[in-house]
Amino acid sequence: MSGRIQLHWYLPTNGDSRGLTGSGADSHVIEIAGGFRPPTLSYLGEVARAAEAQPFHAVLTPTGTWCEDAWIATAALSRETTRLKFLVAFRPGLISPTLVAHQAATFQRLTDGRLLLNVVTGGDRFEQARFGDHLDHDARYERTAEFIEVLRGVTDESQAEPFSFKGRHYDIRQARINATPFGLPDIFFGGASTAATEVATSHADVYLVWGRQPSLEADNIIRLKAQAAAKGRDLKFGVRLHVISRDTEGEAWAVADKLLSWISPDQVAKARDLAAKSESVGQGNMSALHAERDGVPKSARELQIHPGVWSGYGLVRGGAGTALVGSHEQVADLIEDYHNAGFDHFILSGQPHLEEAWHFGEGAAALLKSRGRLAPV
Repeated sequence: MSGRIQLHWYLPTNGDSRGLTGSGADSHVIEIAGGFRPPTLSYLGEVARAAEAQPFHAVLTPTGTWCEDAWIATAALSRETTRLKFLVAFRPGLISPTLVAHQAATFQRLTDGRLLLNVVTGGDRFEQARFGDHLDHDARYERTAEFIEVLRGVTDESQAEPFSFKGRHYDIRQARINATPFGLPDIFFGGASTAATEVATSHADVYLVWGRQPSLEADNIIRLKAQAAAKGRDLKFGVRLHVISRDTEGEAWAVADKLLSWISPDQVAKARDLAAKSESVGQGNMSALHAERDGVPKSARELQIHPGVWSGYGLVRGGAGTALVGSHEQVADLIEDYHNAGFDHFILSGQPHLEEAWHFGEGAAALLKSRGRLAPV
């Protein structure tokens, strides 16, 4: 534990729904109350304003062909909000680091410093190939390291001369981007492989993981903090989790049971097949949480990997596959457990994102605030 907790929400630019399979790459109207909510500016504005009304510091905006472009969406939403920050995800292999520095500097000045950067190297070769990127896993991380080095270099105003860089992937000559008065935003970065952690400990400000058991994550943080310290760096940590926070434990698990009841064995099998093709070590860690189970369990509690930590999302979704489930007090306590393990940043989401922002914000987040655990917004 190194500081006070910063809470962040998720902006569903891929669409939203009441179920686990009604948005994202398999977007369709599902046969339940509410159905699919398209990611219109009006709806995304509602989610962003809900996050701003609660003690969330920022919203994460994803990247990929399955969602709206993060830069454009957040630029539009910056006019719908007043103090909320935007954690913009982007893929470093698809855009010049000098251009990102330019975009970031402009975004910062036009929003009064409300940008954070999420560098997504990409663990899915099929998704990368859609953009014409055919580097292998380790080469993509090597390129990311160069990208961040250039990003920092072209905005470093302490240097007398413009920045030049010659690497395997970038050849940058005499570049300088005016980043005043805010400077380069904090860089969030994730990846569970050895190649990824080398980038994180050398270049990132905040290292992100998908949530497993707190004890596992605590051991990982100790190891990575030591690696960063050996390089003269102070690395912070963030965790990506879903939440189901309700007035009582029974109510929360009833919601989890309902989400589970809307999942079919065919959907689980399809998701497992897709996950098996991924090169992502983090995705492999998520899949391992329920690798020995076939089909859909009868009870949500069968998928607990730790008291109150549920792996049900990972049955049918790639990426973050775990959720904190319980009463507002239990969820707040779990967040404190993760904070004590070393996490300062919590990137959270729930179904649907608008309603769950209020459930969590008025419940668990309010408790954390009353305990003095939250950083000021």
